Amino acid sequence: MTMRRIMLTTIGAGIVAGLALAGCQRKDDQGPTELTGRIFVFNYRVASATYMITLKKIAPIPEGTTAVAEFENPAGGDPLVVHQKIYSFWDKITLESPDLHCVRKDRPYSVSIKLVDASDKTIQTLKTEVKSDLDQTVLPTKPLVVGPVYTANPDVFKSDGSVDYGHDTACPA
Repeated sequence: MTMRRIMLTTIGAGIVAGLALAGCQRKDDQGPTELTGRIFVFNYRVASATYMITLKKIAPIPEGTTAVAEFENPAGGDPLVVHQKIYSFWDKITLESPDLHCVRKDRPYSVSIKLVDASDKTIQTLKTEVKSDLDQTVLPTKPLVVGPVYTANPDVFKSDGSVDYGHDTACPA
């Protein structure tokens, strides 16, 4: 596939997923936030995929609150855990996972989010699933660009004019 085709496919998939998710919002247990979005973000330039979860503040959030998000690891193994400080003046909260490997199309991946106050007391728990409408194999395994000015990666774009996007064969079936 050409770079333009990969880019258009990724952008189109993001738009479709965003529209689909807008209609599937789920109200959870009472708490200071509600789930407003969940999606996989594929960045072809740097060959990465991440979960992105958004929450909307619907009630006051105590000072010192932290979000603890556990993302199912598509490659298997322990969940990927993110701790993020939440500021009481935020109206929207965005939680993003570390880089992922082995995301598969149409497979649901679980995410759980716990908001804990400064004394480590749980004030809200949210659970959801995220599905991708793309397989991570649409991404190259190596970043296409390197450095602050998006220099073409010499490991991908060879001096002889050939291109090596790489193939990830280490993912579970």
